[in-house]
Amino acid sequence: MIDDKLTNAYSLIDKANAEDPNKEKVDGESIAKELLYGQRMTKMITTFEPDASEALKIAARAQHICRWKIPRDTYPMNRVGYLKWREELKKFHATTTAKILEEVGYDNSTIDNVSFLLQKKKLKKNKETQTLEDVICLVFLNYYYEEFSKKHTDEKVIDILQKTWRKMSEKGHEAALELSYSEDGLSLIKQALQ
Repeated sequence: MIDDKLTNAYSLIDKANAEDPNKEKVDGESIAKELLYGQRMTKMITTFEPDASEALKIAARAQHICRWKIPRDTYPMNRVGYLKWREELKKFHATTTAKILEEVGYDNSTIDNVSFLLQKKKLKKNKETQTLEDVICLVFLNYYYEEFSKKHTDEKVIDILQKTWRKMSEKGHEAALELSYSEDGLSLIKQALQ
C-alpha cells in the first residue's frame, strides 16, 4: 500500500513539473526541465542512499516542483534578492508538495517531514536534510556542472564549486569524486579543492 502512495505522489509531482514551459533536450527529445530534474533527483537518491525514507524520496522528487512559477528576475538581482528568492522557493515547494501529499492520503507527520526537508531545515545537523543537500549537489555536478562551467569564468566556477563542496558531507564528497568529468571539468574541481 505504501508503494502505491509513493507512486501516486511521484505521478502527481511529475504531472505538475511536466507543465514547465522551459525545455531541455535529451537524446533529441524535448523534455520539461523540472520534470527531468525531479527524475534525476530520484535516480541519484536511489544510488546514493538506497535506504532513504519515503519522506526523503518525496522531497528529492519535489525539490524543484513548479519552480518556474517564481522567476528569479522577480527579485532584485543581487545577493539579498537571491537569498529572498531562495527562501520563497523553499516555502512554495513545501506548500505545493504538501497539497499533493494530502490528496494522495499521507498522514500529517509525513507531510511535515517532507516540508521540513524541502525547507532545508537543520542542514549539517539533520541527517536527512544533509542527504537531500548531498543529492542536490551530486545532481548539479553530474548533469549540469559541465554546461554551467562553459558559460562562466573559471573564477566564478571555482567559487561555485567551493560553495557546493562546503554544503556536502564526507559521503557526498566521496560520491562526487567518483562521478565522471571532462578533463577541463576535473581540472577546475581540483583547483577548487586546493
